[in-house]
Amino acid sequence: MARLRKKYVCNNCGHETMQWFGRCPGCQEWNALVEEIQPQSSAPAVRASGAKRTNSRPMPLSQLDIISQHRQSTGLAELDRVLGGGIVPGGVVLVGGEPGAGKSTLLLQVAGHLAAGGRQVLYVSGEESGPQIRLRAERLGISQDSLLVMTEVDIEAVIAHAVQLQPALCIIDSIQTMVHPGLDSAPGSIAQVRETASRLIAAAKEENIPTFLVGHVNKGGSIAGPKVLEHAVDTVLYFEGERRANFRILRAVKNRYGSTNEIGVFQMGSKGLEAVENPSSFFLAERPRRVSGSVVTACMEGTRPLLVEVQALVGPSPFGGTPRRQSTGVDSRRLAMILAVLEKRCGLQLQTQDIYVNVAGGVRIDEPGADLAVAVAVGSSLYNRAVDADTIIIGEIGLAGEVRSVPYGDIRLMEAAKLGFRRAIVPASVCQSAAGSGLQLELMAARSLGQSLELALPRLENHRNV
Repeated sequence: MARLRKKYVCNNCGHETMQWFGRCPGCQEWNALVEEIQPQSSAPAVRASGAKRTNSRPMPLSQLDIISQHRQSTGLAELDRVLGGGIVPGGVVLVGGEPGAGKSTLLLQVAGHLAAGGRQVLYVSGEESGPQIRLRAERLGISQDSLLVMTEVDIEAVIAHAVQLQPALCIIDSIQTMVHPGLDSAPGSIAQVRETASRLIAAAKEENIPTFLVGHVNKGGSIAGPKVLEHAVDTVLYFEGERRANFRILRAVKNRYGSTNEIGVFQMGSKGLEAVENPSSFFLAERPRRVSGSVVTACMEGTRPLLVEVQALVGPSPFGGTPRRQSTGVDSRRLAMILAVLEKRCGLQLQTQDIYVNVAGGVRIDEPGADLAVAVAVGSSLYNRAVDADTIIIGEIGLAGEVRSVPYGDIRLMEAAKLGFRRAIVPASVCQSAAGSGLQLELMAARSLGQSLELALPRLENHRNV
C-alpha cells in the first residue's frame, strides 16, 4: 500500500506546500491553505487542455476558423446573449450560483431544446437519481429520447461515454461530485475538483464537445474548489437572485468568446425559467408613486439599457455615534464618496443621519452613470420631497460637485422614452447631443449637483456648490 503523505493546497491559486501557513506563499491570500492527503504516487499527470496534439502545427491566422460561425443556440435568448451568441464547439462553461437558484433547471431546459432539434445531449448527474431528473423534466415538458441521462461520479466512465457518443452538449451536474479513481481524496476536495476538471476540459477540447459544468458556491459566494478551476474554463457564469424571488439574473464574470458586460434576466415560473424580454418594465412594475427617496435611472449592461429604481431612506441616527451607511446594489465606497460630495458641495447635513440605499429588484449597479440618481434619492428622502414619477435622472458626479457625461446617453434616453418617461435630468453634454434626435422627452441640463437637486426637488432653497 502506498504511503500517505500530507500537503496543503491554496484554495485560491492552487499553490502546494508541505507546511501550513496562515498566508499563502503564492498569492498572499490569508487562510486559504487547506489540508490534502493522497498517496505518495499520485495519478498520472493530465495532458494540458488544448487542440489535438496529433495535428498540432502552426497555421496562418487567416486560415483559422471563426468561432461565431459555428455557434449553436441554446433556445434561450437571454442565455445566448450572455454567452456571446450561443454555445461554442469545444467550449467549457462553468455555471455557479446559490442552492436553489435554478442552475440545474436552466441547463435541463437547454438540453431539452437541443434534444428537440434532433441533437444528442448527455446529461450527467452526480447528485440526483434518474427518476428525480425525469420528474423535473416532465414538469418542464421535456421528453425527448435524444436526451441521455447518466447518474455517475467516476470521471473516467463519464469521459469514455462522452467520447463514444459525441454529443452536441455534455452537462456535468456538478463538478464537485465527480471523483477520479486514482485519488484517495473525498469528492469535492481541491485535488479531486482540479483533477476531474482538467480531464473534462482536455476531453472537451480534443473531441470538440461543448461542456457545461455546474459549480457549488461557498459561504463567500464564490465557486467552491480551487481558483484555478475558473482560470481553466472558457466561460464563468453566475446566477444572482434570491431563491424566494421569482426572477434571476445571469451574469458572465469571464468569457473568452464574448463580452462580460451582458446580463440575462429570467423569471422563475411553474414551467422553469422564462426569459424576460423587457427587464426595464419588469423592474419598474411595482415602483411606488409620489414617495420620497425613489428615483429612476438608466444604466448600461453591455449593449442593453436597463432602467432601475434607486431607493434611499434617510433618518436620524438613534445611537448618536457613528451613523449607519448601508447599501444594497450600490458599491459602498461609491456611496461614501457621493455622500461626502453632498455634504461638502451642497451643504446637506448628513453627519447625524442613518442612510440606507437600495436598488429595487436585486440589481447590482457598478457604473458611475447612476451617481446622480443616488444623490438625488438621498436628498429626496432627507427633505421628504418626492421626485416626479415621470422623471429619469442620469449622470456621473465628480468630487468638485460637477455632473459629468455618461456613455451611450442617447440609447438610455430612447429606452426611457419608450417606457413613457416625459422628463430627463442629464449632463449638459448629453442634453446637447440628444437635442435634435426627436425624442419625446423634456431634456433638462444639469451642470452641478446642486443644480440637479433644484431641478429634481423644486421649491427648495438653493444648494451651495463651490
